[in-house]
Amino acid sequence: MSASHALPSHTIGADSPGKQSRGRGAAIIVYMLFLGSVLAVVTAPIGVLLAHLKQRGAEPWVQSHLRFQIRTFWLGVLGGALFIAAWQLLGLLGVPPMAPWALGYLYFTACLIWMLGRCAVGIARLTANRPVANPKSLAFGGARVTLADA
Repeated sequence: MSASHALPSHTIGADSPGKQSRGRGAAIIVYMLFLGSVLAVVTAPIGVLLAHLKQRGAEPWVQSHLRFQIRTFWLGVLGGALFIAAWQLLGLLGVPPMAPWALGYLYFTACLIWMLGRCAVGIARLTANRPVANPKSLAFGGARVTLADA
């Protein structure tokens, strides 16, 4: 193979992570379950359970995805609980009913964008056989997300 036809540096070699990495299939399924939770909320808890079960036996780079997924779920649950408490408080304070409902729709939309963004970044990195740079991130795992062309 000539130098001009050399494989890109990110291509999987014999000693680098790849499609056969332990836990990779489970990570793909968890991302799909999280995306499915947009239509059927019950798939997200199934996904986080699978991520918890597969984390220990996974390759280190796949573990970063599973940690990212677990954190996505639990941050979403925490955010939802805090929002429900705030929503109830607004009701107790006698705020006109339309205000909490409008706030709820805005919050739900923001959460949806956040979750879809985290899944998109995770899937992009997983299919490129790369770890999540910062699985503890509150945003998108350390990925630089822009709307401009690269």
